[in-house]
Amino acid sequence: MAAKKTIQRQGFKTGEHVVYPAHGVGQIVDIEQQEVAGFALELFVIDFAKDKMKLRVPVPKIESVGMRKLSDEATVEKSLKTVQGRARIKRTMWSRRAQEYDAKINSGDLIQIAEVVRDLFRSENQPEQSYSERQLYEAALERMAREISVVNKISETEAVNVIEANLAKGPRRGPKPEEEEEAEASTEGGGAEAAA
Repeated sequence: MAAKKTIQRQGFKTGEHVVYPAHGVGQIVDIEQQEVAGFALELFVIDFAKDKMKLRVPVPKIESVGMRKLSDEATVEKSLKTVQGRARIKRTMWSRRAQEYDAKINSGDLIQIAEVVRDLFRSENQPEQSYSERQLYEAALERMAREISVVNKISETEAVNVIEANLAKGPRRGPKPEEEEEAEASTEGGGAEAAA
């Protein structure tokens, strides 16, 4: 069987990995022609192997849907620096914050996704996350890891390890050892504090 030749449209070519905002990293496997309502239409066929899904995106629509090339190494580095930062959690209702986090995850912007990972990360010595927080955190972590793994040519597991190593470098994840002792002393006194 002869190897397929590379086809290019609007700066994107077959075989190339791209980011589709609502689904993350996929690979353009073909550019096909279809007739729709009497018009010939070219479609990018994007394969999301991990999700076992193929998406067909009309070539003229790629800009409006926000499809983009993979981030460069400098953007990956910036995203890893972002997760090292201090979590910025607004004092708004969870439902509103959840919508904002979801919008950031589906923006396709690696830095915004890194912000969600940073803001929702919990170390072992921090309070448990709610189910919905955990779901959003894992979705953001997976999106970020998938892009980093393809850019840096490493496995997704290695990419998750890189992200988690950078999260650990962040400021004070949970109480410091002397604060733990104080916390233990205060709970022995019977005064339990409510989690924020």
